[in-house]
Amino acid sequence: MIEIRWHGRGGQGGVTSAELLAKAAYIDGYKGVQAFPYFGAERRGAPVKAFTRIAD
Repeated sequence: MIEIRWHGRGGQGGVTSAELLAKAAYIDGYKGVQAFPYFGAERRGAPVKAFTRIAD
């Protein structure tokens, strides 16, 4: 299992990057794929974390 933790600021594309990687892994044949964001107040510039898990 591969686990990736993304850190950024709101508006930088961290959540989008996590989701795109998960979609690409699923298309490539991986079935155990997850992507989920973790953020507080929804505003530009706020700290954002996103997570991607890829398993066979």
